[in-house]
Amino acid sequence: MKHNINSMMALDVYLTSLNQDDYSVVCDTIDVRCSDHMPILSWDFHSMYFNSQLQKAKRQQDILKIVHLAKKFHWQNDIQSIFKGNLFEALLLTNDQQHIVWVNDGFTDMTGYLKKDVINKTPRILQGQQTSNTSKARIRKKLTANMPFTEVITNYKKDGLAYTCEVKIFPLKTDKTTHYLALERQVI
Repeated sequence: MKHNINSMMALDVYLTSLNQDDYSVVCDTIDVRCSDHMPILSWDFHSMYFNSQLQKAKRQQDILKIVHLAKKFHWQNDIQSIFKGNLFEALLLTNDQQHIVWVNDGFTDMTGYLKKDVINKTPRILQGQQTSNTSKARIRKKLTANMPFTEVITNYKKDGLAYTCEVKIFPLKTDKTTHYLALERQVI
């Protein structure tokens, strides 16, 4: 298909008129690869496509890291089903004593804490004055029950800024629970 400058400009105008959901659907159907026949006239569009592909690749790398750890620790969980349909920005892996053993780069992006800042600490490092005692008690109770659960909690970034976080926690098991995986995302 031959593209001309007017059709590319019309595409830019059309895309900027869409809401976020419609934009996401449309963007997944448009091929924005460079070729000798079609110059990229909208670097914003190209950049957004590139960033979405980069985010997908990072997500896949994070999942592969957990799959690798599952093999290493012989977890019996279906790791792929944990990630299927679950959104996350940050991943946090603790041992059975709830000490952090690994976080992804998304954790640093979301909290400001570097990996070296949190390894061997507990997730309580993220809690502060506005963290609800009720939420903390529910989390402790659910961890004791040793079943997957979701909780919303107020946490704090390294710079002291409070944020609300949805946390989905999954016990990772061999013949007993050896680790916990938390999928976290900031919510409003």
